Amino acid sequence: MKAVQFSEYGSADVLKYVDLAIPTISDQEVLVEIRAIGVNFADTARREGKYVVPTKLPFIPGCEMAGVVVAVGKEVKQFKPGMRVVSLIESGAYAQYVNVHEMVLSEVPEGVSFNEAVTLPLQGQTAYHILTTMGRLEKGETVLVHAAAGGVGALSVQLAKLLGAGKVIATASTDDKLKHAKDLGADHVVNYTEPGWEQQVRELTDGKGVDIALEMVGGTIFNQTLKCLAAFGRLIIFGAASGEESNFNAGQLMRKNQSVIGFFLPQIMAKRALYQSSLEQLLKYVNDGELKLTIGGVYRLDEAAEVHRLLQGRQTMGKLVLVP
Repeated sequence: MKAVQFSEYGSADVLKYVDLAIPTISDQEVLVEIRAIGVNFADTARREGKYVVPTKLPFIPGCEMAGVVVAVGKEVKQFKPGMRVVSLIESGAYAQYVNVHEMVLSEVPEGVSFNEAVTLPLQGQTAYHILTTMGRLEKGETVLVHAAAGGVGALSVQLAKLLGAGKVIATASTDDKLKHAKDLGADHVVNYTEPGWEQQVRELTDGKGVDIALEMVGGTIFNQTLKCLAAFGRLIIFGAASGEESNFNAGQLMRKNQSVIGFFLPQIMAKRALYQSSLEQLLKYVNDGELKLTIGGVYRLDEAAEVHRLLQGRQTMGKLVLVP
């Protein structure tokens, strides 16, 4: 089979298009012919050796895949050849085939395409759980969503509305991205590259601040976002795209009973019932037409290096998909 692999850390140039053996499956595993692969910042962090957990070399990146079951282990009960499936896996999705334990697979409804399904395991579940499990969103609350035209951001805007948010304020860096966030249902949009953007957010909440802020940039943006929080507000950290450290005085949270909460999706995956139910709910939202998915581009697997450059250059909007 064809796959993309790297044997050293570095720029996108370390990604190589190679020939490898098709994986063998254990008794509880399923062999999937991959039809769509989700591209994420986690993949670029793996490639640079900067991921949250160590990355052993050589490594096949990719944690989101959708495809068709072609073979099953003798103890597999839930899946049969020909079934359409989607999964979040540890690695190995940048390939034509992958072996997956049946416990982390979900069936894809007929009304959902492979390209759509693959936007949900990482970014969809991140958006869902930062709002619900970590953010504890209550009906009528105000939510601030950064990078609202990106993969997680675009889903967060919509999910916040579906889950009962009273007001969604979206930020982005260009007029096109702000318009896209507005089209997705944001009540207000703010350009976070403009000086004093945090004051605009406070004005949009009549000085009260936001109940939930979703933050994945880090550095200066993190500290500015803290200024946007209301009393009892929750700031959820789910990334640090800027690479800057976020330093703040924790004691300042005491004045208004505010919280800063970290989020790491593998901890959700460890709770299978939580992971499975949320992915099924997201697939249902898409199948029922309630959740719109933005596919920013579909590329061949051998174009993975260029796709990484586009993603890291902030030249994209929506989900990037690779197709073997």
